[in-house]
Amino acid sequence: MTQLCMENVGAPLGIASEGPKVAILLGTFRGQEYLAEQLDSFAAQTHSNWEVWASDDGSTDNTLAILALFKDQWPPGRLSVLAGPAKGFVSNFLALTCNSSIQADYYAYSDQDDIWEADKLERALEWLESVPADAPALYCARTRLVDSNNREIGFSPLFGDPRFANALVQSIAGGNTMVFNNAARALLLQAGPQIPVVYHDWWLYMAVTGCGGKVFFDPVPTLRYRQHEANVVGVNSSWQARFQRMRKLWQGQHRKWYGDHIAALRRLEDRLTPENREILNQFAQAREKSLIPRLVHLRRSGVSRQTGLGNIALFAAAIFNKL
Repeated sequence: MTQLCMENVGAPLGIASEGPKVAILLGTFRGQEYLAEQLDSFAAQTHSNWEVWASDDGSTDNTLAILALFKDQWPPGRLSVLAGPAKGFVSNFLALTCNSSIQADYYAYSDQDDIWEADKLERALEWLESVPADAPALYCARTRLVDSNNREIGFSPLFGDPRFANALVQSIAGGNTMVFNNAARALLLQAGPQIPVVYHDWWLYMAVTGCGGKVFFDPVPTLRYRQHEANVVGVNSSWQARFQRMRKLWQGQHRKWYGDHIAALRRLEDRLTPENREILNQFAQAREKSLIPRLVHLRRSGVSRQTGLGNIALFAAAIFNKL
């Protein structure tokens, strides 16, 4: 374990302002290298009524020591540290989401190695506050890509038209950009934390759209998404990433994912809109049919990806029974 220096800790933090309270759900695991920068970017938010709930999945480096230093420096209640389930980052985030002791007006997922722009929460809340409280609402955004030294290297893909027929086969935004309301959280609480989904953020996108909620994809980047060798999940827009997706598709991994997603959505079947329940059923039936009926049911479902190339891959997967 490397020696921890107090220089890694940011300036003292003031008292929270008025306005909606945001619970920042931070998953950590061996994150000592960039964690302090991530925490400092919370302190720099223009919306200051927030609290951090950090769930650590068994770090053996200085991650817990860094969290302890910030907790001591920040006002009481600003940072709480929990022990994660130690079953991977998806289980860690779902455990945080479903933790009944965490109560706020809105919830924001956070990785341990990014840097939030100062207005990230303010932009999210401006839209979320426009949605009725009883309607599931999910804000997400584009990201500015940076390397390990915080040098800009590009942007994440710019997507639009969020919808359930897309969510079944594609996630359009990183969890590190997502902020959601209590109505959206209630859907994940109903399904429970022990659910075999691929990614927590993809699952949230599916649940909110499937149950008739609102999703807004902000084209303005709201964080600096650090790309480095230790990323568990990085941006997936490079040609290498596309090749890896195709390889997983032909190996049958996507078919397993889609099956898991269908099973997970059955836990929310009573909450799905009639239209989306029909989309789900048509897609589920397509996966079990022979070639021609499979293509017919896929077309009837309306399931599609965000790009032409993605839809070509989806059609090819249907032909070769990889859905």
